[in-house]
Amino acid sequence: MSLAQDILDRARAAGVMIATAESCTGGMIAAALTDIPGSSAVFDRGFVTYTNAAKQEMLGVRSGTLKAYGAVSEEVAREMVTGALQRAKGALAVSVTGIAGPGGSEHKPEGRVCFGIAKPGHTSTETIDFGALGRDKVRAAARDHALRLLLDALR
Repeated sequence: MSLAQDILDRARAAGVMIATAESCTGGMIAAALTDIPGSSAVFDRGFVTYTNAAKQEMLGVRSGTLKAYGAVSEEVAREMVTGALQRAKGALAVSVTGIAGPGGSEHKPEGRVCFGIAKPGHTSTETIDFGALGRDKVRAAARDHALRLLLDALR
């Protein structure tokens, strides 16, 4: 059984709807879930917010947070996941914002990805440095990690 199928089965059993808020993955998490027939029973919506303006307009990320911490930060991941949870009919949301590459900086290197996971009454964030694996591999690793966060939240 695939990771996405396991998430959908657990969400269905728990009566939980899921939402995603994605930046560097560009909808890959939502695609992994919606590739499976019947996913509409538990997948409410996905927000692809690649620009800062989209993060603000679609998810309510504050300009002050973006200015103070930058788009690739746990603070922005927290506001993204909170915004997704509030705007969706979901009881579980995940967010991803990072630097897939190429590029990056000394302070925010290629492969750094920040995640948020939220359900009513609980939100947490974390940062993973996948390293300079190349754009495709960083994005795939971020997608897979976000799916594992969803699965863990459903246990």
